[in-house]
Amino acid sequence: MEQKKLRLKLKAFDHRVLDQALVDIVKAVNITGAKLRGPIPMPMKIERYTVNRSPHVDKKSREQFEIRIHSRIMVIDPNANTVNSLMSLELPSGVDVSIELMG
Repeated sequence: MEQKKLRLKLKAFDHRVLDQALVDIVKAVNITGAKLRGPIPMPMKIERYTVNRSPHVDKKSREQFEIRIHSRIMVIDPNANTVNSLMSLELPSGVDVSIELMG
């Protein structure tokens, strides 16, 4: 019988907050003795926006903004203690975590 695996996808705008969340997750998983693969850094997504500074007078004058989204992926072979420790974990605000069941 194939064992189920958890895939955690973490996203954040600030890489330092994301790395702190990863340290907390890795500590919680290592305490329970589950097998962990990752964190694997994914390519950073950059969204760029260009807006006019003024609607009428300086039409050619524009400002440019960008948002950088950092992401990481982890794969965990869980046991009962692993799932409980991940559910009770408090992560910093600004980190989006999505959990997917594989297998």
